[in-house]
Amino acid sequence: MAPLLRRLLRAVTVAAVLALATGTPTPAMAVAPPKIDDGALGAVLGLAASARPPDETEQAKLCAEPTLQGGVPRDPPLAQRILDLPEAWQFSRGAGQKVAVIDTGVNRHWRLPALQAGGDFVSTTDGTVDCDGHGTFVAGIIAAQPSLEDGFAGVAPEAEILAIRQLSSAYEAKDRNRREEPGVITREGYGTVNTLAAGVVRAVDMGATVINISEVACMAASAGAADGALGAAVKYAYDRNVVVVAAAGNIMQGTACEKQNDRSGWPAVGTVVTPAWFTPYVLSVASVDPEGAVSPFSLHGPWVGVAAPGREIVSLDSKPGGAGLVNATQTSEGYSTIDGTSFSSAYVSGLAALVRSRFPELTAAEVIDRIKSTAQAPDNGRNDKVGHGLIDPLAALTAQLPQQPVTVGSDIPRKIAGPSPAPYVDPAPRLVATIGSITLLALLGLGYAASIPFRRGEQVSVDPGAEQQIRDASSTPGGGSAA
Repeated sequence: MAPLLRRLLRAVTVAAVLALATGTPTPAMAVAPPKIDDGALGAVLGLAASARPPDETEQAKLCAEPTLQGGVPRDPPLAQRILDLPEAWQFSRGAGQKVAVIDTGVNRHWRLPALQAGGDFVSTTDGTVDCDGHGTFVAGIIAAQPSLEDGFAGVAPEAEILAIRQLSSAYEAKDRNRREEPGVITREGYGTVNTLAAGVVRAVDMGATVINISEVACMAASAGAADGALGAAVKYAYDRNVVVVAAAGNIMQGTACEKQNDRSGWPAVGTVVTPAWFTPYVLSVASVDPEGAVSPFSLHGPWVGVAAPGREIVSLDSKPGGAGLVNATQTSEGYSTIDGTSFSSAYVSGLAALVRSRFPELTAAEVIDRIKSTAQAPDNGRNDKVGHGLIDPLAALTAQLPQQPVTVGSDIPRKIAGPSPAPYVDPAPRLVATIGSITLLALLGLGYAASIPFRRGEQVSVDPGAEQQIRDASSTPGGGSAA
């Protein structure tokens, strides 16, 4: 498998597919949250309705062949154990929810029985073909049904998947000059921010309640944005009560995603990540390692909402006719584990389906707020690495939240007041009583100590008649004895 495809499966952006520009981003310039131009949506409405690629394309590479290393996992994978999914399933399994996976397509698998074709912006299929494997991995994490043969299961096994293909590293436009046009995500492979925007609109119009976007495009803060239609598309979803969950992005050498945002806050942003930066219309997800540390590949930013596991992923086999599981991808150097914020995003999309199923009255904004406010927060509160912290499915399904949302307007966390102080009690009376008691006990002790010498020399006189009565009583059965 080519290095590009290896990066595709390890990266949130589906590999080297993840940049609006190449090269190293220039030093950070002042960046503010992006403004949405609703009018930009008009450019993709026709494309969304057609569900066909805007260009004539062809397959240029062989499809991926992921594999299973180490045998079938009999126990639940580590990510599932961290999230304690069986406890959450007592309250919701995602019934009645349709989760759109806008990705590299989703191959049909017996553990995804509720799979709806949503269209293909890459080739001429219906969206249920996945040459790259990435989209099938994502869909499996979201909604794969359990099996008696292994310990793997999706977060929301009763949810439906809507498969929309809009990106592939194996396909190219026949007109190679198209690679140089603004908005092209990669010079190798096929997919643009406009096809992604069209996929979002199509998912909304087909009844999705949750949309998962495990792809990103990066650009230097100094560069002009080419994602206006994408911003309008995620707001289109938000305004129609659809929860959009997006990967925070991976650091990828040799692309516009290669520079980490090391400092906090919007003014310090050097690498812009789209659609992750379109907060509050998107819930952006970072990756954490099994031990809880932030994954070194996870891109930071003020748009990060929460975090979820993104290492050593197990999911469904994406090969045509595949019926099992996979946990590794083939590379030029051997096999590599499946890692990335792409899969962290999938865990959160599954959780959003659980929450929507249990609380159907909640709006998209309220669902996002519930997931954020019940996350396991960092010690110092929200930060640009993991947002509000690691998601907690059981808490998200059971916690009683205040009416005031965790975020109001901007993505600044609301400060939570500490516990009310106890009523004031004057300590003087108690202090006087304590000192008096201690003094009295001390005097009694001194008096007793002073009497000891006299007690040792004292002779006790006992009447001989009484003494004989005592002896008689002691020798009688059932008689008592004096101390």
